[in-house]
Amino acid sequence: MTELLYTTDSYLREFDAAVTGVNAENKMVILDRTAFYPGGGGQQADMGELVTADQVYRVARAKKEGDTVLHVVEGDTLPAVGTRVTGKIDWERRYAAMRTHTAMHILCGVIWRDYGKSVTGGNMELLTGRMDFEFDELTREMIAEIEEKINAEVQMGREVRVQFFPREEAFQIPDLIRTKINLLPEGITEVRTVEIIGLDLQADGGTHVRNTSEVGTIKITKYQSKGGANKRLYIELSEKLS
Repeated sequence: MTELLYTTDSYLREFDAAVTGVNAENKMVILDRTAFYPGGGGQQADMGELVTADQVYRVARAKKEGDTVLHVVEGDTLPAVGTRVTGKIDWERRYAAMRTHTAMHILCGVIWRDYGKSVTGGNMELLTGRMDFEFDELTREMIAEIEEKINAEVQMGREVRVQFFPREEAFQIPDLIRTKINLLPEGITEVRTVEIIGLDLQADGGTHVRNTSEVGTIKITKYQSKGGANKRLYIELSEKLS
C-alpha cells in the first residue's frame, strides 16, 4: 500500500520516500509514499522526477493499481529497492490541473444549485475541460448567464476544503454524488470529499486549489447538443492569474 500524500496536501511539491518495489520490464517504481497524483476522475496523472544521491529519474506518469501507485520511469535504469529518493512534482503542470479541476466543480456546483441538473459525463485537460449536463435545452442567453455566475464564484474567493468520512456517513450527505451514475467503487470504506464552501460538496479523489480565487477567469468556449437531454459545455482557463 502506498501512502497517498496528495489526498491531504495538494500543494506538496517535493517529498522523501523509499523504493519498495520495481518492475524492470515495465519500468515502474513503487514507493512507500507519494505525492504523484495517479490520474482518475477525469484529471491527468502527474509527471516529475525521482532524485537519488547520484541520479535523476524522469517520471513520465503515475498510475494506481489497487492500493499501490506505480511511477512509470523513462530511461534504462531503475533505482534499487530500499533506495531513498526525493520525489519532485512538475508543479506548473500540477497547478494547472488543480485550477482546472476546481473550475469544473464550480461549473457543476452552479448548474446544480441554480438549474438542478446532474452531470452525465466530463473530462479535463490542462486549463481546458468539458462537462455534460441533463439539460433539455440550453440557449445562448443561458450559457452567458452560466459563465457570468461561475466567474462570480471565482471572484467571491470561496474556501475549498477536503474532508474524509466513513462510507455510510458520507452517503447520508444530501446530493453528495452529482454524477448521473454513482462511480464510487463498492470496496471504498472511507470517502474523501471536496467542498467549495457555500457552493458545492462532492465525493472526489483529485487535487484542488485552496480557494476559488486561484482558478482565474473561466470562459465557456463551446456548446454542443449530444442528443436528447444531454448538453455539453466546454471551458477554458486563462494561462496566468491576473
